[in-house]
Amino acid sequence: MKTKQTHNAQLELDNQFCFALYSTNLALHKLYRQLLTPLNLTYPQYLVMLVLWEKDDVTVSDIGERLFLDSATLTPLLKRLESAGLLCRQRSRQDERQVVITLSDKGRELHQQAQSIPNAVMCSLDCDHGQLMALKQQLETLRQQFQRV
Repeated sequence: MKTKQTHNAQLELDNQFCFALYSTNLALHKLYRQLLTPLNLTYPQYLVMLVLWEKDDVTVSDIGERLFLDSATLTPLLKRLESAGLLCRQRSRQDERQVVITLSDKGRELHQQAQSIPNAVMCSLDCDHGQLMALKQQLETLRQQFQRV
């Protein structure tokens, strides 16, 4: 015997904040996949490279802090980037427990090829730079609030 379900608008998929964020993330990853394929990078690999292009010669834990990733998630990414010849992983001379990541010449050269990606993303969106920066700030605030939970 079927029971009659009561309608609860709070549980409708289209009313879920999490689904809006999730589906937007999927669309964004699809765009980045198209842009990053010529560079032979995945989106997570691109994020690692962004960190290294900002500051080379950093520890795995430094990269993890910037990307909010633990070393168990980050290590396979770094190994693939090393296999691709984009970076080098070495034990720290000061602390053997730490692994230091440095860009290779090929990794530095890839920086030039990646220069057009942020602009290509902006061109794909129907909003101006100010709107995008305001949304970015709201998302960063939201992330901080979630981290306190």
